Amino acid sequence: MSAKTKIVVLHMKEVVYTIVFLVLALLLGVLLFLMFAPKKADPSVDGDARYQPGVYTSTIAIHENTFDVEVTVDSSRIKAIRLVNLSESTTAMFPLMEPTLDELASQIYTTQSLDSVSYSEENRYTSLLLINAISTALKKAEV
Repeated sequence: MSAKTKIVVLHMKEVVYTIVFLVLALLLGVLLFLMFAPKKADPSVDGDARYQPGVYTSTIAIHENTFDVEVTVDSSRIKAIRLVNLSESTTAMFPLMEPTLDELASQIYTTQSLDSVSYSEENRYTSLLLINAISTALKKAEV
């Protein structure tokens, strides 16, 4: 048998270049994976979006006076409730309108629901009128 010895000569410069190119190729592969991998859901967007974000109004007409209840919502929360276009004559005729709305709004902000809102017997009709207007505005906002 003839044994021919084969000698392989590696130059250190070529070995270093090969290692550097392999590391760069690996980094490029990781970068491409991170760029084109499916995105996870954004944690700031709640999965159970209840409302289309925006400002919604509902008009209330009492005798010849009209004004609006304005409800501001984001995708999952009621952010603000206020009366707009409320004239001075309406405020004078119905002085409990704004304080009643403030009481109702604080309960609604806490529970984020109209179901568990309580009100006093002396403000019952005003409260029901406002709750119905808020409910109408929220129905417009629902997804």
